[in-house]
Amino acid sequence: MSIEINNESSIPVDEAALQRLATFALDQMHVHPEAELAIVLVDEAAMEQLHVQWMDEPGPTDVLSFPMDELRPGTEDEPTPPGLLGDIVLCPQVAIAQAETAGHSPLDEMQLLTCHGILHLLGFDHAEPDEEREMFGLQREILAAFATADAGR
Repeated sequence: MSIEINNESSIPVDEAALQRLATFALDQMHVHPEAELAIVLVDEAAMEQLHVQWMDEPGPTDVLSFPMDELRPGTEDEPTPPGLLGDIVLCPQVAIAQAETAGHSPLDEMQLLTCHGILHLLGFDHAEPDEEREMFGLQREILAAFATADAGR
């Protein structure tokens, strides 16, 4: 799995933990081991610019996903083909504020956002109630399984 993480923000982030989660989530979704993913961490000004440019919405957001080859989840018998999964852009400052509101750590929030971004890259959405139930349920399952697996490392 080729996962490149580039922290362009001024906030120190546990990049190794994000990489472990991304690898775990992609494995859980049966994404080909040769698939490529980029995670970029940016400050609020850069995120606001991207949010306006791509979503036509003001202010910074927490995560944006930019799919490339439109890969979809595979199965154990038939993983996705190799390709460019896409880019996830995270804003640590927004994640920190959301973590405080949610009552968990900034790393937990950034891992949640990374998982959320990966699911978007794989074609999941939450615009409709049934889509939201499916995506958020899958997100919870992946994060819980990762927490168990990562605690034992």
